[in-house]
Amino acid sequence: MTVTPVLALVLAALLLLAVTVAAWCRLSPDTGAPRWREILVAGLRAAAQLAAVSLVVVWALESAAVLAGFLVVMLGVAVRTAGRRITPGPGWWFTAVPIGVSVVPVVAGLLATGVVPLRGITLIPVTGILIGGAMTATTLAGRRALDELAARHGEVEAGLALGLRDRDARLAVARPSASDALLPGLDQTRTVGLVTLPGAFVGMLLGGASPVMAGAVQLFVLVALSAVQVVAVAVTVELVARGRLRREPVA
Repeated sequence: MTVTPVLALVLAALLLLAVTVAAWCRLSPDTGAPRWREILVAGLRAAAQLAAVSLVVVWALESAAVLAGFLVVMLGVAVRTAGRRITPGPGWWFTAVPIGVSVVPVVAGLLATGVVPLRGITLIPVTGILIGGAMTATTLAGRRALDELAARHGEVEAGLALGLRDRDARLAVARPSASDALLPGLDQTRTVGLVTLPGAFVGMLLGGASPVMAGAVQLFVLVALSAVQVVAVAVTVELVARGRLRREPVA
């Protein structure tokens, strides 16, 4: 892809199309900011952030301290993003638990086994993919679980009346719907090569790797991502069931 003024115009047109359709079709929640505004802000932020990150990554590849700081920032932003999607209250920081518990051990294991070398050029993209997957799974699981608890509050009360503990009654209601957070990653893994050719596979091919090597790398990414997302969803549901993640009023 050639970076030219034409590319900028095409990107602007696509962003405008997304904003227009979202606004025209009223694709927005009943409360909060309209989706068209979020799409516009997200697109503009992506452009600015990628420009800035392009410079930071160059430093991170040359400095261990900058690399560590960059990874911490990635994790922090993911926690904040997922937390604010789930709850407007002060308990949003609990999303650090499912994201951290799912990503850190996997990355540590990959480094310990030598599958991923301790170099910024490989550690940044792999960790970024895993953090992004954990963030998405945590957000979807938390929102689905809380929505289900709100809609089926009577079933929770019935479980308590039958002698279940509060955690168990909430878990029985929230867990099945929260498991839907695994569907995007599951479908991506099941249809890889048939419906989509993910970025890692295409990037390896464009970088000169053999199709076998590109396929092996992409398989590794998908399997690692599945492990991270399963753990993130399980921990998120547990936090919701224990009342750590809840829809608190804004302070």
